[in-house]
Amino acid sequence: QVQLVESGGGSVQAGGSLRLSCAASGDTYNAYCMGWVRQAPGKEREGVAQIFAGSSTYYGDSVKGRFTISQDNAKNTLYLQMNSLKPEDTAIYYCAAECLAYGVATTQYNYWGQGTQVTVSS
Repeated sequence: QVQLVESGGGSVQAGGSLRLSCAASGDTYNAYCMGWVRQAPGKEREGVAQIFAGSSTYYGDSVKGRFTISQDNAKNTLYLQMNSLKPEDTAIYYCAAECLAYGVATTQYNYWGQGTQVTVSS
């Protein structure tokens, strides 16, 4: 079965940067549409970024200009470069594959990773 494993999370101070990676393995999956979704304690899951057709992207308003999603199909890896991090970015970040809807707001995907914690302190 398809497995998605996130890495790169950690604790940083406001204004810092982190680069999240998502390594895909297992059965063949459709990489046409993948994304990053985050969930803060006590809050609903929030779409952060989505990439489809290899290069087209969507970003949430709160992260646009600060986060960049990219994909390396040769390595079966999805990335999220996060710059100028803010305390409100603190959440568990999930890698997701095979979107069921286009648009950054979606939290509907066929496959999910276990998540990686991102903590931003002021």
